[in-house]
Amino acid sequence: MTTELILLCIAAFLAGFIDAIVGGGGLIQTPVGLILLPQFPVATVLGTLKIPAFCGTSFAAIQYARTVKLDYKRLGAMTAIAFCAAFTGSKLLTLVSSSFMKPLLLVILVAVAIYTYSKKNFGAHTEKGHSDRQQWWYAAGISLVIGFYDGFIGPGAGSFLILAFVTLLGFDFLKASAHAKFVNLSTNLGSILFFAISGKIIYAIALPMAVCNALGGFCGARLAILKGNAFIRILFLVVVCGTILRFAYDIFLK
Repeated sequence: MTTELILLCIAAFLAGFIDAIVGGGGLIQTPVGLILLPQFPVATVLGTLKIPAFCGTSFAAIQYARTVKLDYKRLGAMTAIAFCAAFTGSKLLTLVSSSFMKPLLLVILVAVAIYTYSKKNFGAHTEKGHSDRQQWWYAAGISLVIGFYDGFIGPGAGSFLILAFVTLLGFDFLKASAHAKFVNLSTNLGSILFFAISGKIIYAIALPMAVCNALGGFCGARLAILKGNAFIRILFLVVVCGTILRFAYDIFLK
């Protein structure tokens, strides 16, 4: 188990680093966890991986909060909704398979990649395109849908949050990434609560990974703040393409 734990910790650092910038850390951490821990049920592996994900996101969120102006009032409502949605999604995960959703998500991601690539100024600046009331409705919808997704499927949730903030709320990439971290914190916490109650967390594995993920989250957030929107946009495209490949493999080859 020592070798496996070292590899898991390396994966956790990389996941925390990528997730802090554009989300999608689960695309690294989840496959590695499932490969290296085949002796455990899938729900137990996923529950265990939520602990390092939460710690990495926490450290990233702290870094962003020191630099980026946040809408705490809206974030408060979004985190509450996302927490409940993620708890429900995690509970459903133990009852039914999530594979039926992946073909639809694959189509959406391909469209997102094409749109982001073709629109060079996408997410470069903050835009005010909707009324305050409309933004509240969009914020609630984002929290509900992506919160449930994170609890039920998981990988790529952070990237979906960033995309939603940019597309629906008019944020630039840096502001979107900062706000996404706080919503992602609540989705991870909702899932952790369910998995902890259900006894599906291996703490001897989760805690060392959490330290490494937190270090990655700290480094990733610092780099994102330093490099700005153009850098985040490019890395966002890379992560979306990685998510497309992951879902395509699950649908057509697995």
